[in-house]
Amino acid sequence: MDPARLRELLDQVASGEVDSDTAMESLARLPFTAIEDAKIDHHRALRCGFAEVVFCEGKSPSQVRSIAREMLEHGDVFLGTRATASHFQKVAQVAADARYFEAPRLLVVDRRAERPAVGHVVVATGGTADHAVAEEAAISAEVMGNRVTRLYDVGVAGVHRLFAHTDVLRDANVIIAVAGMEGALPSLVTGLVSCPVVAVPTSVGYGASFGGLAALLGMLNSCASGMSVVNIDNGFGAAALASRINHMVVAATGGDAG
Repeated sequence: MDPARLRELLDQVASGEVDSDTAMESLARLPFTAIEDAKIDHHRALRCGFAEVVFCEGKSPSQVRSIAREMLEHGDVFLGTRATASHFQKVAQVAADARYFEAPRLLVVDRRAERPAVGHVVVATGGTADHAVAEEAAISAEVMGNRVTRLYDVGVAGVHRLFAHTDVLRDANVIIAVAGMEGALPSLVTGLVSCPVVAVPTSVGYGASFGGLAALLGMLNSCASGMSVVNIDNGFGAAALASRINHMVVAATGGDAG
């Protein structure tokens, strides 16, 4: 149950439109619901600002379908990460409006009449090869209600490409910088802006990149202050952090700060 639905229920009780027994039945499901192999956290949006997100990898398509059905009975949004086409096909059986994004492996059902798009989150990549991880971050951030700008292929090998977008970078409330190889882009971006930067190392690179470990260590050892680092290829984790920062800035400024 999201905060808007909870407020609506309380208003209905106050006005007499809904009796207390019906309200109690609705609230009884609020903490979580146990279904077969999962416990669905219906309280997540109230605590954390966004509904529970499902990590599909390691779950069978039937398990993901059951989870999606339960979540959509009590909410308008379902977001699944590391999903396969098989997961999508099963979820589509209970949600014909499900969408699958193949490259970032995202599964989305969004039934809101109008998706919010507040503040400003910029997602920048070092190269085109970082696109899938960046799209996981960008689409996740959009589903979480953020206005997102994409700046792709602006890495340090052609640094003038990044400098051409300095005005966009400085308009952001938070920036997600995605890079493989040596992972230099986030440090450079952090040195150009006053907002927080979330660095995402990717597994892109030749042998000595060790599947993204070189980029991860480079980002963790950055001398640029104001930068945080998430795990290798973790576009969703970057989006979750950036979304909280962005929404806090918007709340603090009293409007759609950008």
